[in-house]
Amino acid sequence: MRGNVVDLAVAVVLGAAFGAVVAAFADDFIGGLIGAIGGSPDFGRAGVTVNDSTIVWGSTITALIQFVIVAAAIYFVVVVPMQAMAARRGAEADTPAPSDEAVLLTEIRDLLREQR
Repeated sequence: MRGNVVDLAVAVVLGAAFGAVVAAFADDFIGGLIGAIGGSPDFGRAGVTVNDSTIVWGSTITALIQFVIVAAAIYFVVVVPMQAMAARRGAEADTPAPSDEAVLLTEIRDLLREQR
């Protein structure tokens, strides 16, 4: 039990640090690219004024862009390598054969289906 708690604590700390790295990448690099193309790296103040009320949609666009960047980074840095390692180890082939009871129950189920 203690090993799982330690693993979880390490994962939380690394996740926070990784989140900070990805946020800096999104703000500085991707934001700089968006600024070079669109003129402003941050859409935070973009909005529409209707009847003296401003509807700000730009911060939502910025948050969505950052979310997509974080999700892509986690997928390509964590998920894809873990799947590759599992495939190399043959984790899918390690499923145990069904027990005698499971085989018998499966045969009974199939016989009952045939009788219907």
